[in-house]
Amino acid sequence: MRIIGLDLGTRTLGIAISDQTETIATYYKTIRFMEGDFMSALEEVKKIINEENIGLIVLGLPKNMNNSVGESAIRTLNFKEKLEELCNLPVEVQDERLSTVEANHYLVASDMSRKKRKKKIDGVAASIILQTFLDKRKVVMHGRKDDI
Repeated sequence: MRIIGLDLGTRTLGIAISDQTETIATYYKTIRFMEGDFMSALEEVKKIINEENIGLIVLGLPKNMNNSVGESAIRTLNFKEKLEELCNLPVEVQDERLSTVEANHYLVASDMSRKKRKKKIDGVAASIILQTFLDKRKVVMHGRKDDI
C-alpha cells in the first residue's frame, strides 16, 4: 500500500507519496488553488489517490507551538472531513509544527533560489510530514512485533 501525505495551505496543497514498503516519502507535486477553493484541490487529490493506488491519507495538522488548535488547524480539520467523505479512505493527522521551517532549511542548504524555494516548500513540507508519520509507524509496528 502507498500512503499520501498532504500539507494544506490557504492557496496550496503540498503532496508527497510513500513507496510500496511505506519506508520513504517522496515529493509528488504542489497543487495551487484560489484562496478558500478547497474543492478544486480535493478533486485533484482524489485523482492522484486513484492513479497511485493510495490506501491511507496523512494530513499535516498545524497546531500552535503551545499545542493549542488555532484557525489553521480548524481549517485543516474541516478539510479532513471533506477528504474522508470524498475519497472514502482513512485520514490520519500528523503534527506538522515546524515542518515548513525544516523544509526551508533543507532548500536553503541545497542553495536553491528564493523563487524556486517558494514553488517547492509545500511539497517538501508534505514529505517531512509523511516521513515523520512513516518513521513513527515503523517504531510502533516493530514494538508490537517484538512483543509477540
